[in-house]
Amino acid sequence: MSKHKQLQWLAATILPLAVPGVFAQQATVLPEVEVLGTAEQAWKQAPGVSTVTQEDLSQLPTNDLSDVLRKQPGVNLTGNSTSGQRGNNRQIDLRGMGPENTLILIDGKPVNSRKSVRFGWRGERDTRGDMNWVPTEAIDHIEVLRGPAAARYGNGAAGGVVNIVTKGTPDKFGASATLYYGKRQHKEEGGERRASFSLAGPISDMLGFRLTGNIAKTDSDAWDINRGHASTRTGTFAGTFPAGREGVRNRDLDARLSLRPNTMHRIDLDASFSRQGNIYTGDTQNTNNFTTLPNGQLAPTSQRVRDAIGSETNRMYRTNYALTHTGRYEGGASSTAYLQYEATRNTRMDEGLAGGTEGLFSDGTFTTAKLDTTTLHGEYNQPGKWGELDHVMTLGAEVVNQKFTDRNSVSQTTTEGGTIAGLSGTGRSPKIDAKIYSVFVEDNIELTRDTILTPGVRFDHHSKAGNNWSPSLNLSHSLTREITLKAGIARAYKAPNLYQLNPNYLLYSRGIGCWGGGGACYLMGNSNLKAETSINTELGAEYADEVLVAGLTWFHNDYRNKIDAGHTAIGKATGGQGRFANANVFQWDNVPKALVHGLEGTFNYRFTPQLSWSNNLTYMIKSENKSTGEQLSIIPKYTVNSRLDWKLTEEASVFGSATFYGKQKANKLDYQGLPVQGEESTNLSPYALVGLGGSYAINRNFKVGLGIENLFDKRLYRRGNAIGVNNPRTIYGAGAATYNEPGRMFYITLNATL
Repeated sequence: MSKHKQLQWLAATILPLAVPGVFAQQATVLPEVEVLGTAEQAWKQAPGVSTVTQEDLSQLPTNDLSDVLRKQPGVNLTGNSTSGQRGNNRQIDLRGMGPENTLILIDGKPVNSRKSVRFGWRGERDTRGDMNWVPTEAIDHIEVLRGPAAARYGNGAAGGVVNIVTKGTPDKFGASATLYYGKRQHKEEGGERRASFSLAGPISDMLGFRLTGNIAKTDSDAWDINRGHASTRTGTFAGTFPAGREGVRNRDLDARLSLRPNTMHRIDLDASFSRQGNIYTGDTQNTNNFTTLPNGQLAPTSQRVRDAIGSETNRMYRTNYALTHTGRYEGGASSTAYLQYEATRNTRMDEGLAGGTEGLFSDGTFTTAKLDTTTLHGEYNQPGKWGELDHVMTLGAEVVNQKFTDRNSVSQTTTEGGTIAGLSGTGRSPKIDAKIYSVFVEDNIELTRDTILTPGVRFDHHSKAGNNWSPSLNLSHSLTREITLKAGIARAYKAPNLYQLNPNYLLYSRGIGCWGGGGACYLMGNSNLKAETSINTELGAEYADEVLVAGLTWFHNDYRNKIDAGHTAIGKATGGQGRFANANVFQWDNVPKALVHGLEGTFNYRFTPQLSWSNNLTYMIKSENKSTGEQLSIIPKYTVNSRLDWKLTEEASVFGSATFYGKQKANKLDYQGLPVQGEESTNLSPYALVGLGGSYAINRNFKVGLGIENLFDKRLYRRGNAIGVNNPRTIYGAGAATYNEPGRMFYITLNATL
């Protein structure tokens, strides 16, 4: 029997055992039994875990959930890579490991849509991520798991996990609707608006439903918002500047049917459809050239860019279906199993794949990249005893199957740089697929009444990248009634993405983007890549009583086999045109080692039942690629979030918030691996954002909220990409100033419930 067949047989054997309630003909109503929590519940009490509540979401209304999550410890917003390209598309970045190492879940199920967006030479994806597929009305809370707590979730969780947990189906009928409007003080910055609703309740004694919908729009910035703020440019690039923030239109509809045949079992059928369309502002990834029109106005040189500004150049469609069973059994046993199918259709105006044209529209043609992901997952929790020790063991298995087609990404020809041995110059297959088979076991052991030990191990077999073992160990000890000590260590991993693995995916540069210089070069996929791994360690202590909660966590991520564009040519192309002939050929490659470590802290104090103060701190001690000396993400040296909440009356409450961002360092090296010069080495100075807000319940059915974001109107302008190129100098970098921070905004929310 082949290795793949053995793993398929193993998964097929364990899954039915993990969900006996699905196959049982009858289910017996059993009495409640108090047992020790599961391993997953224990991991969610680890130091690097925090929760965003419904109240947080209602008091900080936004069209982008990332704006709320960025106020959690260990969370930053960064671009997809340290190049600064696509800088305004900022995503969740946990502990400086980069957006690609953050796993997004909805109700514990993976979300993969952003993986349908082309992966650029230095890790760029022109995507806003996967944080906005769920209407806010449907969200119960959001869990943020960092470090060892995230490793149990498998592929892509080396930095951490964001789990968006939706509301269940209630016993009584209810309905709600929310209107949100945000107006920017500066007319060149895009405002926000949203209308959403939720209907939920019982259909019969056993069957319930939930239906939520959302229509939202975030306006784009003016295309020339950064004019006069860009880094210095001369010659051909004189007067050029990067684009502002793109806008986005959202349409979301989510439905659930929930069947409860008895009190011990529940079967949920979920179906959702979402559409996201961008509102283009002129970003071409590399810096635009501009021209003066006959009417005297400045405009992008490219006619296609001029024509596209204000329109949708990218439309993302996500359809998702999931069937989930949860069950409880005699003696406190429980199980969860689901089958999920996720289909993403990424329709995008075709872009170039070579040097200065990378990210620039090739023509007016749209191509659709298709990503289909099927996930089958099951786990079973069984309480028991090891001698006199209580424990809860978890057994689980998972199968993930991905199929991907992207015709535009394989369209780069080999005419100019020469022919690559073993690779067709045209007509390469746009298809690639991958499968992951996984099994895992965890045990939550009560060593004493004050000490909980949680060991675990997960095995994953990736059809392209091979095997991976992820052992983990968590320890929690109550030193006193108020003081708890916690420690965790786990080996997390991320498989190469489908672009990096695909040998038919080809990028080309005439030399400006080639590591080491030396003329033109290609970058091609590598089907022999290893998975990235990270040994995540954390130590924490927490004091908690009725008035004060204070804690400090040290984290250390020892990062191995990080995948980067290769720095050593594997050969040369043959033939080609003129001085660009016989181009060097590079592949994606594994970097030996990188390191991230820092501190996270919390300090929450309740002055009175009506007045409370909450604070958190993230301090980055080190983030370094050991091969190049570069940081993994351009993030602040420190981030401090502070918030004061005051409940004036039963109906009225107010709050004030402030976030302080430390210095952000520029990169050390340019695209060719040479030291940056001049403005390319400019750091971003510390800054702060302050907000005020409040809400008032007019009656039991109507509530209004008002607020001001960025009270003191601190604005940052995108000065360009992070790095440029020397010898010859043709692209001018901007150091760490790669994104726009919008100014003051006034907002109002209206919420009605039945």
